Amino acid sequence: MIYCVIPRELEAELFDKMVEYYKDNPNVTVIVDRREGPDRRSGKEYGGNRIIRDRRRQRATGTFPDTDAPA
Repeated sequence: MIYCVIPRELEAELFDKMVEYYKDNPNVTVIVDRREGPDRRSGKEYGGNRIIRDRRRQRATGTFPDTDAPA
C-alpha cells in the first residue's frame, strides 16, 4: 500500500487532482494530513543509551570432529 499524503494547506488545490491521477492504481491511497499541534519530537535528544548486542547464540566451546568425507 502506498499513501500519497497531501498537506492540509494544499488540500483544496491538490486532493481532487491526486485522487483522479491515482484512480486506476489500487495500490495508492490519497490522504490528507490532519495532524495538529507542535511536533513532539523537537528539542529532544534520542538514543545515547543504546547497546548493540549480538543476539546470535554463541558457538559451543570445545573442538569438533572433522566433517569431511574420508578420501
